[in-house]
Amino acid sequence: MLFNSIAFIFVFLPIVYLVFWWLETKSSRYIWLAVTGYVFYGWWDFRFCWLMLFSTLVSYFAGVAILKRETKEEKKIPMVLAITADLLLLGFFKYYNFFASSINSISLMFGIKTLPYFHIILPIGISFYTFHTMSYVIDSYRGTIKPTRNFFEFTCYVSLFSQLVAGPIVRFRQIEDDLENIDRAGQFSKFEEGIFLFLIGLFKKVLIADSIAAIINPGFDAISLMSSGGAWLLAFGYTFQLYFDFSGYSDMAMGLGFLFGIRIPQNFNSPYKALNITDFWRRWHISLSSWLRDYLYIPLGGNRLGSARRYENLMITMLLGGLWHGAQWTFVFWGAYHGVLLILHSWSQENLPLKVPKVLSQAMTFIAVVVGWVFFRCESLAQAFNLLILMVMPQSGLLPSKSGILILLILVCAGVVWKFPNSSEMPLRRKGFANIAVTFLFALSIFRILVNENSPFLYFQF
Repeated sequence: MLFNSIAFIFVFLPIVYLVFWWLETKSSRYIWLAVTGYVFYGWWDFRFCWLMLFSTLVSYFAGVAILKRETKEEKKIPMVLAITADLLLLGFFKYYNFFASSINSISLMFGIKTLPYFHIILPIGISFYTFHTMSYVIDSYRGTIKPTRNFFEFTCYVSLFSQLVAGPIVRFRQIEDDLENIDRAGQFSKFEEGIFLFLIGLFKKVLIADSIAAIINPGFDAISLMSSGGAWLLAFGYTFQLYFDFSGYSDMAMGLGFLFGIRIPQNFNSPYKALNITDFWRRWHISLSSWLRDYLYIPLGGNRLGSARRYENLMITMLLGGLWHGAQWTFVFWGAYHGVLLILHSWSQENLPLKVPKVLSQAMTFIAVVVGWVFFRCESLAQAFNLLILMVMPQSGLLPSKSGILILLILVCAGVVWKFPNSSEMPLRRKGFANIAVTFLFALSIFRILVNENSPFLYFQF
């Protein structure tokens, strides 16, 4: 089920909301949110609910086992077993055929085929809920949280439909207090803010991201025919499409959380205003970048073991971060590209303490990010390099169809991104003309949903 669908907006959400606030006890609300989370997830393919349930059971019982053990060594056993189970599950469904293909491409040079291929359907959201359960088990082992004995509370946390299939990656400790006090939440304390955030996300997705996608997708299918100007328009278009699509989802998730008394953390903080690449990763997909920092980069040694080791840790973290997004070499290369940028920035901070004007620093960072998104969007490295060659070597050719509208959309997006605060910084209570504008945009969004096919969020594929 999609947030930007008639079924969700006018059927699923009202029913879930009304029943939730009709129920009064903590356990009944846990069970209701857990059940509706499975219904929401199973709307796509109910068979894969069993995978999420398996991951939930493994992590829940690992937490209980950690709670019962005294020493770190004793606690480590259930932690390692749970993490191994999660990684095997994720590895098989998301990466098996990728690694099989990579190994077979080498072995076939010697006339042999090493590994078989399987027809594997990637379960939507598996990367997100796996990272949820892994962070829970690791935090339980570290003593950051006290594992819950309430199975329905934990199931509710894992299957919470507002952030289930595309994040943010919410850690248990970030919403633990809200879950513990879910029976005392005020129905209307955050109602207006929740509706407004949901609508802002809906506008971002339906009116901006999908409008850009309709223009640039045919262009990406015909890169060889594009001019250099057309190549830059495609790159800029995708840069804003991705941001408004994913930040739109995150806004909707935060808004839905408010409706049920749960404060889901901010996932974007005006990333295209970043002053450098390190600042960009503090602002973009905050839940993932902080997860990689806390559960991968710092355990590897972080910046505690000297410059060379710090550079190595940065590269490993970004390579795995790239691979997390998808089982393709384009994502691995994108991760490596950002690893190099982070290393260069870290090195320059130590060796070239130059002061760069803010506007220039922001522009350089933005262009570097745009170049990286080329690898993120293209279906192969060859296609990505062809587009980059067009961008750096002037060449005649075509512009994307409706290029005038695309340029207008890019300019509007740039103005919104650089001149306006992000959603979390906006005043969430509106009066007068603002209410009229929001109502009009909502009607326009519903009309667009009705006349167009439902458009999945880009991060569903990850």
